Amino acid sequence: MSEIVEKIKIVRLEEDTPISSFDCGDIDLNDFLFNDAKNYLKVMLAITYLVKIDDEIAAYFCLSYDALNRTAILTEEEKALWNKVGRKIPNSKRRKTYPSVKIGRLAVAKKYAGYGIGRRIIDTVTMMYLYEQHHAACRFITVDAYRTAFPFYEKAQFRYLTTKDTDEDTRAMYFDLKAIPA
Repeated sequence: MSEIVEKIKIVRLEEDTPISSFDCGDIDLNDFLFNDAKNYLKVMLAITYLVKIDDEIAAYFCLSYDALNRTAILTEEEKALWNKVGRKIPNSKRRKTYPSVKIGRLAVAKKYAGYGIGRRIIDTVTMMYLYEQHHAACRFITVDAYRTAFPFYEKAQFRYLTTKDTDEDTRAMYFDLKAIPA
């Protein structure tokens, strides 16, 4: 298992990057890689990264800037959650939004499922925004998780942003980068 993870190379998808075969078992996620990822790059909506083992695409993920936004909060429970998030951030005035980066898509090829590649991707994104220089601040990682991925993100310490999407097929989740000890 660690032998496979050690072979991982993460490369940014460019408009001229060839995309070889890939199948994660989800039609929507496969379709995004083959038909939308380069268009999202071209129109500046998301950057996709390929996770390669040798020359094979083992997984991919895409990132774009996002914001945790208080306007999505409706219930008293959600207001309490928002206040809890805000109390961790020192400032004289509470903000209505906090900067974040969104994992727009994350998919692992069926062949590589169970090897810890998804966790490696979460760790990579965390390190990208925690320790590397960027042009804008980022406090949180967000994701609109598919129902089948809820347990994966919960295990990675993501929290649900709201309760209004409890019965939906996707749920808004977040991870606080400052939850990682310095």
